[in-house]
Amino acid sequence: MSVLIRPARAAEAEILSDLALRSKAHWGYDADFLEACRDELTVGAGELARRRATVADEDGRILGFTTLEGKPPIGVLGMMFVEPQSIGRGIGRLLFEHTIAAGRDLGFTRLTIDADPNAEPFYRGMGAVRTGDVPSGSIAGRVLPQMAITIQG
Repeated sequence: MSVLIRPARAAEAEILSDLALRSKAHWGYDADFLEACRDELTVGAGELARRRATVADEDGRILGFTTLEGKPPIGVLGMMFVEPQSIGRGIGRLLFEHTIAAGRDLGFTRLTIDADPNAEPFYRGMGAVRTGDVPSGSIAGRVLPQMAITIQG
């Protein structure tokens, strides 16, 4: 697998937003649910640098992306999405490990993650622990697992 992990480009904002929706749909959510999530899953061109968006690029095709948000020492893994047909290929692991390393380099000691319930096992496998629940930013009354990972210096 020759996947390049690189900063997202402003011109890729729409591609990343569409990828986020496709990735969310992978879990079997219906059209109304996905529409309710659209605003939260949309990234603007002007946000990508500030949110430290990083993509997994394989031969010019984006297979996934993450965002590393906030100011050290405690930050947020804000978004993490992988193309549905690439799930299971190790793209998520590559992106996650890169985000942790970048966070360490920037002085972060801890990242929080408001996870989709379906992604909780992945984050647990990466070493994150559940710290509680947080309200969904898109669906009234829905709660998400809040997780955290400590970054070793």
